[in-house]
Amino acid sequence: MPSPLPRLAPTLLALVLPLALLTPAASLAGTTAATAADGATAARAGTAKISYRQTDDGVGFRAGRLSGTRTARGAVVLDERTSSTRLGGTRYDVGRWISPWESTAFGFTELIASWRARTPGDSLVVVQVRGRDADGATSSWDTLARWTSGDRHVLRTTLSGQADDLASVNVDTWVAREDAGLRGYQLRVSLLRRAGARTASPRLSTVGAVVSRQPASTPATSAPGVVARAGGRVLRVPRYSQMIHEGDYPQYGGGGESWCSPTSTSMVLSYYDALPHARQWSWVADDHRNPWVDDTARRVYDHGYRGAGNWPFNTAYAGLHTRESYVTRLADLRAAERLVAAGVPVVISIAFGAGELDGAPISASNGHLLVVVGFRADGDVVVNDPAAARNKGVRRTYDRGQLERAWLEASGGTAYVISDGRAMPRGASFA
Repeated sequence: MPSPLPRLAPTLLALVLPLALLTPAASLAGTTAATAADGATAARAGTAKISYRQTDDGVGFRAGRLSGTRTARGAVVLDERTSSTRLGGTRYDVGRWISPWESTAFGFTELIASWRARTPGDSLVVVQVRGRDADGATSSWDTLARWTSGDRHVLRTTLSGQADDLASVNVDTWVAREDAGLRGYQLRVSLLRRAGARTASPRLSTVGAVVSRQPASTPATSAPGVVARAGGRVLRVPRYSQMIHEGDYPQYGGGGESWCSPTSTSMVLSYYDALPHARQWSWVADDHRNPWVDDTARRVYDHGYRGAGNWPFNTAYAGLHTRESYVTRLADLRAAERLVAAGVPVVISIAFGAGELDGAPISASNGHLLVVVGFRADGDVVVNDPAAARNKGVRRTYDRGQLERAWLEASGGTAYVISDGRAMPRGASFA
């Protein structure tokens, strides 16, 4: 649904994705990577490219540069020897992890980073990126997020803009300035804890990024995939409506049309029986139904963007309660079918105009998220659409071609992949 401050319109190529990728196909030094495409997908999609890379264990983190940090039980934590910085008038001890340069075989035009971290007390993490072009020019470090799981001491935020050289930040997406794109990037994650605090160190468990280059036109509708060919399957994902929260907590977006993302995230967490304990949402008024949705909205709210639809903030929150959670881009609905076949529902980001999505509970949206929960034998898509007026109306079936176009054209196939650790499809097997 529309957020109070919609994402800026992309300034480069149309948001359409052709390559299948998800959980990495290879693992090198603890860094997982995926850059897969099968022949049919590549032919249909032309020159579009996607690559997702993720670091998620001690070996991978040690392949990067640790400064004021160390690895402990597969994660990055503050070392005893840290430097100092000041943020918002408060002094913090700070340590950093910097990834190796990641080179790409294509000029990417967009990057979305995501992470799993814990930030006890008044600690936080700052996620930054820099890139280089084909001529070797290197950009400045751009800040993608200041993130904390709480909001008592520091407010999580993004910093749109920073358009000083090779790229700029559009809420949660890093956008290359030139159509030629960039040929490499580095991530830097800073761990901050208030100077003198005795709380535990912030802890970085996973950090990754999806980079992409999109074609100028939408590919033809994908053929029904593995789930449809098996006769269809629908996952038993609980159904929650965002609309029953209309007017709830304006400081977190006010419910209703602005809470599609936290409602979708809540449905997936509930599917895994991974919602937090009720004491976490005890602050919510007693007469609010599904109070865990209100709580999720608070904990994913981006105080810079002023909305609850920040993609990596949603997966970072989900990552506190599940074993795997990240933002990626998928080629088409065949990739989503592979996930559903593995028992993994997929949150996708769409937009559509009047008459473009038959059976939707709303007539149009310039930005909406819902959960893909299954597929029919004919390839049509079963979803939990939180835009329904009541919980009982959330389950819908959408035409495959209409939904795929609404997804690929709006967000280039952006998806939240949230899992409880079950085996997932890898690499080219998504296609």
